[in-house]
Amino acid sequence: MNFNSIIKFSIIAIFAFCFFGCKERKSANQKDAKYSLYILAKDGKEYLLTSNTLDSGELKPEISGVYLDPKDMDRDVFVKDGFFYHLNRKSNRFSKFKLENGKLITAGFVDIKDFSIENFNWIGKDSLLLTGLNLSGYNHSKYGFINTTKMETITQGDMEIPAPSGKYTTLSIGFVEKKGNTLLVGYTYHLAQGVSNYLTSDTLYVSELSYPQMKLIGTQKDTRSTYPGGINTIQSYNFKDEKGDYYFQSCPGIALGNHPDLPTGIFKIEAGEKKIDPKYFFNISASKIQNHAYGMWYLGGNKAIIRSERKDLFKGLGDHYSTAHFEFYVLDLLSQSVTKLNLPLDKGTRRECVIVEGNTAYISVNSTREGNYIWLYNIKTGALKKGLQLGGDTDFIMRIDRLKD
Repeated sequence: MNFNSIIKFSIIAIFAFCFFGCKERKSANQKDAKYSLYILAKDGKEYLLTSNTLDSGELKPEISGVYLDPKDMDRDVFVKDGFFYHLNRKSNRFSKFKLENGKLITAGFVDIKDFSIENFNWIGKDSLLLTGLNLSGYNHSKYGFINTTKMETITQGDMEIPAPSGKYTTLSIGFVEKKGNTLLVGYTYHLAQGVSNYLTSDTLYVSELSYPQMKLIGTQKDTRSTYPGGINTIQSYNFKDEKGDYYFQSCPGIALGNHPDLPTGIFKIEAGEKKIDPKYFFNISASKIQNHAYGMWYLGGNKAIIRSERKDLFKGLGDHYSTAHFEFYVLDLLSQSVTKLNLPLDKGTRRECVIVEGNTAYISVNSTREGNYIWLYNIKTGALKKGLQLGGDTDFIMRIDRLKD
């Protein structure tokens, strides 16, 4: 082989190495990415993006995103161990997806008829408890255990939650928490008054059910607020602290409970107890916030973040989602003090928008004036700075998720 042939061979070899090596690194980066971002674009299309960092840089969904077919996916998706789980209520199909070579691939599915998910709980690594209502009337509580490795139904049936009665026609399940051999289920009742309007009972209920039999043991009522929690496939409303105390948020504002004369509040169920602590009630609406709130995330050390609406900045439910009016506050759960974060006004009624890692809280903000960014909040110092920007066609950052724990 002469000198020129050697040179040509070397160039080809280097090119081939770079081409296949770069291609492999790209696949590895997507496969091993730490975070996913669900984006609603300005033209109404929806995308999934993955990233190894939320601290800096810029992503554009139309360039780096995976387009989502609306018949496969919606924002009420949840993530575990690199897989995306979603129920298509029209087809009755609960599917498990993964991102592979720039596409959303179905990794398995199971059919669940006449079911609308209200809450999900991981009981084990591959054991998933889905709780919800009958899709045909939203007046009957149901559950299903799914083996997510095999994507098979282990068991399914009815939860012994009292059905709506009197003037109430539907119900909402706001949280489900496993305590030993029982489940605590928070819920309330509604009266439909049209296609998009309803009234909510002034009472929230927490029923204790035997587990896994789902038989009613007893029910506690509380009238300090209503609509406990919310659909946790869309947004977080509860958490357990280091001591095992369980906190949940009530949401009586117009965007969920539609009983705005009652306050948004935070309730506590102490570790080892199965009833709401009657002495604890963090009245958000009576604090200096003076508004309703939706969504709550634990920071550690008895601190939490909430998103609070500004009722002076929107006209009604019609512009609640599109108008930038949400503020973020840090709560001290013990002293019940509140501290406003110096962030731009945010838009989007319900979003999974906070990830906490160590001393950093990553907060996604959809700002009309400053753009769409992931902000970094230093929990110890209180410092805030911009991180990853979602540019291009991004209209809303709908949710951010950690792909793997």
